[in-house]
Amino acid sequence: MRMYSARPGGRRYRPVLDRLPVPVSFTVALLSGGLLALGLDRVGELHAGWFPYVAYLGLAAFAGAFSRPPAAPVVGLAAWLCCNAFAEHHHAELGWAGAGVEGEHFGLFTAAALLLSLPAALPRRTIRVSRLPVDGPAAP
Repeated sequence: MRMYSARPGGRRYRPVLDRLPVPVSFTVALLSGGLLALGLDRVGELHAGWFPYVAYLGLAAFAGAFSRPPAAPVVGLAAWLCCNAFAEHHHAELGWAGAGVEGEHFGLFTAAALLLSLPAALPRRTIRVSRLPVDGPAAP
């Protein structure tokens, strides 16, 4: 039986969801990044520009929403690898534009993944049940 809980201050109750562990999050983000590259190629947007960055930023945020907060750096790394290899430098070749530029891209992807994974780390309020003392049979 699964217990129901709510976020602090919330009024609706919903079941506690299990989040993806770190290695699974990396695998899902990497495979999704490859599929996103195929989709961007189909629409003709597989080049260095703002649209692929926003698409990979959305991918990192979406993968972070299903991951635990410690998985944010590996989700950001997977999004950076796919964006760098397929959108910026075609044919799956990684390029290096300097520590500042690449660090900024990696930090942006990691921040997007972390931002949507943090609600999973918030403490949940449990349903409190009070028990009535049983003293024996009630007298009329």
